[in-house]
Amino acid sequence: MQEITTYLAPRRLDEALRATADGDATVFCGGTDLAPQTESGVRQYKAKLLSLRRIEELGGIEAEGHEIRIGATTTISEIRRSSALAEIAPVLVEATEHFASEQIRNAASVGGNLCNASPAGDMSPPLLVLGAAVELACWREGAVRTRRIPLEEFFLGPGKTAKLPEELLTAVVFERPVVDFVGRFRKSGPRPALEISTVSVAFGARIANGLLRGVRVAMGAVAPTPLRARHVEAALEGKPLDAATIAAAVAATTEDAKPIDDVRASAWYRSHLIQVFVEEVLNDVRRN
Repeated sequence: MQEITTYLAPRRLDEALRATADGDATVFCGGTDLAPQTESGVRQYKAKLLSLRRIEELGGIEAEGHEIRIGATTTISEIRRSSALAEIAPVLVEATEHFASEQIRNAASVGGNLCNASPAGDMSPPLLVLGAAVELACWREGAVRTRRIPLEEFFLGPGKTAKLPEELLTAVVFERPVVDFVGRFRKSGPRPALEISTVSVAFGARIANGLLRGVRVAMGAVAPTPLRARHVEAALEGKPLDAATIAAAVAATTEDAKPIDDVRASAWYRSHLIQVFVEEVLNDVRRN
């Protein structure tokens, strides 16, 4: 096992940020991605191993105001059990039902899931359709400095994000959806919930006077990063949710989804499945 020279478990954010200021720390919360990656040799520990578990200000769900804020160390189980999020953003809670196992949900954090930057990450598509941004913090000139990046711009490639080595992801935030917002999530894997996505789709929109407005469609496991399906969105925006519109949206998936062959599925199967999911999601919204 690789030797770690220092283990740190600070209680305050500023302490954690000072520890990461040199960019030479391996950060973890639940460790559900880090542990298998280091054991397989995909990643190596840096000189410092920094746990975020004890920093209370990085946890919790704030859902009282116009902006919804979920702390980075909030677990998937906490999101799943949140009655506030079930009312405000049910598409996000729906995605947690398909996230790994109960044991993993109890340990895995939303911040860790996003920073892992897997193209198949389960939290990314629903947060993309909610228009989420991530908050990043660092220690600079003797103070905590923060910035926000739209989640869509956060993912740069498999395992790569816009977060700098000295930064920590502290929260994910999004505006409270309007009252007529509807959302859906679909995922497929060899086993329900327990597997990495073969593909996933999230949908969100307002339905006003029979027309779709503010459409967002996100896809996972069909490109190097989770993505907004802009061509599918354009096929739906301002249109009635009828059979012709759904057919146009399904056809548009070929412009957005560019999957590859890998051990979980072929590119052909993923392309087919994404079309099936888009059709199913839209028909589900249409019926309800």
